[in-house]
Amino acid sequence: MRIVRFLDPHGRQRLGCEPQAGTAELLEGDLFGELRRVGERVRVQRTLAPLAPHKVFGIGLNYREHARLMGLEVPDRPVVFMKPASTVVGPEDPIRLPRVASAAPEVDYECELAVVIGRPALDVAPQEALGYVLGYTAANDVTARLWAKVSRTRGKGFDTFCPLGPVLVTADEIPDPQRLSLGTRVNGVQLQRGSTADMIFPVAELVSYLSRDTTLLPGTVILTGTPPGSAVTRTPSTYLKDGDRVEVELERVGTLSNPVQAAGARVQAAA
Repeated sequence: MRIVRFLDPHGRQRLGCEPQAGTAELLEGDLFGELRRVGERVRVQRTLAPLAPHKVFGIGLNYREHARLMGLEVPDRPVVFMKPASTVVGPEDPIRLPRVASAAPEVDYECELAVVIGRPALDVAPQEALGYVLGYTAANDVTARLWAKVSRTRGKGFDTFCPLGPVLVTADEIPDPQRLSLGTRVNGVQLQRGSTADMIFPVAELVSYLSRDTTLLPGTVILTGTPPGSAVTRTPSTYLKDGDRVEVELERVGTLSNPVQAAGARVQAAA
């Protein structure tokens, strides 16, 4: 099932499936429980991120070719960081360039396969891990590179730095997440292209690793790394700037598109 979270013409947040031509078939129930088709198509006024996760894990250096281009050794265990829930935005929401990075605006794009946990996972074995996955969506793990040198979490944790979407594809439709192509276009130019087959640690190993002594609750999102071609590895650089449009395309999921916007003027506190 292809699930979309959206606002209807009355501003109500809804869940639907099989979006097409600006409408979606309405679903009722709980995304992490029982969902049923209502048999009614509803106009999609605005598409939201497929879910509002309470926790987002990121995995660094998880593609062999990306690690090589970064000039770094292949890690012997997953490189884990966190992104605040406030980083999450949906399709067509702007990626805002942070004011604190304006002096050195090295803001990068990273197309990623995002994994959504569907039921509590604790100390699960790799061979059982995919059974805890609700589904998959596309993600852009936006990174302020200079800030990331000081703190990976800080450099990846600014508001709007985790677009997700456009839909959540349930795991039954993607039985093997290691056979998906993905890539990034900026202003229509292909800058990233790769396959999840190049992952150093596949999805099942990541879910198992993160669940060791740590319960992954339903709605946890795992960003699984990015293939080669990000701006930090390019000469001349292709860092994002005001007015750009970034498109992350993930096979079987679709295209996640977001404009890039300079941060607005600082709001002054009331006296």
